[in-house]
Amino acid sequence: MDQELHVFVTVVEKANFSHAAEVLHITQPAVSRYIKNLESKMNAKLLERNNKMVQMTKAGEIVYHHAKEILSLYEKMNVLVADLMSEPSGKLSIGASYTFGEYILPHIIATIRAEFPQINPSIMIGNTREIVHQVASRHIDVGIIEGKMTDEHVAMERFSVDSLVVVVSAGHPLAQKVVSFSDLEDETWIVREQGSGTREATEQMFADHRFTPGSVMEFGSTQIIKESVEAGLGVSFLSTWTIRKELALGTLKVLDLPGFPVQRQFTLVTQDTEFQTKAMEVFLRVLKQG
Repeated sequence: MDQELHVFVTVVEKANFSHAAEVLHITQPAVSRYIKNLESKMNAKLLERNNKMVQMTKAGEIVYHHAKEILSLYEKMNVLVADLMSEPSGKLSIGASYTFGEYILPHIIATIRAEFPQINPSIMIGNTREIVHQVASRHIDVGIIEGKMTDEHVAMERFSVDSLVVVVSAGHPLAQKVVSFSDLEDETWIVREQGSGTREATEQMFADHRFTPGSVMEFGSTQIIKESVEAGLGVSFLSTWTIRKELALGTLKVLDLPGFPVQRQFTLVTQDTEFQTKAMEVFLRVLKQG
């Protein structure tokens, strides 16, 4: 049935029998036979043809959704079996939230590639919600997030600690002082967008200190936030991983606040399966060693 599902998915995505036949390198009558066989097995009409266009019926929508998952699992099964007989190699799709993905993950990938050049990683950067969704829907193999989230369709494991601090520009009047939150009431806080792990940590920090910022600016990139703080636009709450260069250069200053730094966990997100490729095993080993 896998070939029938493959033909069905191709017809749906091309919205045309003849175009699907071209992609599949088979004849159009053969495409029609595959679809008829599948409809017979499902005991339901799956496709409607209108003016040379193809549209799914309600039953077709159900079959299409599950066919994508079945074909993905079938492909992964073949990869896993072939993988048993080979050295670690092949594609590995990794998703990471911004802090880990932009400031830590490149070093991990470099370590892996030095020892296993046949592993071909691809990286997707997104916020915590996006990464969990991509792993759950099997669009990526593994994810690393910095926020708190639960999802019954994936496995989650805390594996590393991150530290967050309040930073200002080196020339800020508070940069050389021991300060309290009352000193920051009139400051503009520059924060990440909703859905990011750092934004979640920032809001939790505000709640823990019963602090309400008087002014907030929201940016979608940690790099923009750092540049803005350096320029004197305000203060921010950032991971120490993200500001190592700026601290070394002396352009940012960590405020000496009681109760800081605040620690949070990086969390590993994987598909809920007991089988892993060798490439995944290598990645997980290097990740947890680092």
